[in-house]
Amino acid sequence: MPPIDDDTVRHLARLARLRLTDDERGRLRGELESLLEHFAELKSVDTSTVEPSFHTIDATPLRSDEPRCDVDAEALHGGAPRWVEGAFAVPKVLE
Repeated sequence: MPPIDDDTVRHLARLARLRLTDDERGRLRGELESLLEHFAELKSVDTSTVEPSFHTIDATPLRSDEPRCDVDAEALHGGAPRWVEGAFAVPKVLE
């Protein structure tokens, strides 16, 4: 894998809207090169005999969709300036 040059690091920093010092740019270049080495190592692994895997929605248990009220109505009333017939009363904004 060819080394990453300063122009590439500057370009990536600009895209990410990062202001980097010279030291930070040097450290980032080293980290990016290390990441690319890891990706190259993963790419070299032979996975031709590995079966693909996937997850289906059936693997996730779902709860029943039943209406319920988990809110204390009295607590809501206390914070409302006006409460009418179980609803917040607000000034009319549209005609």
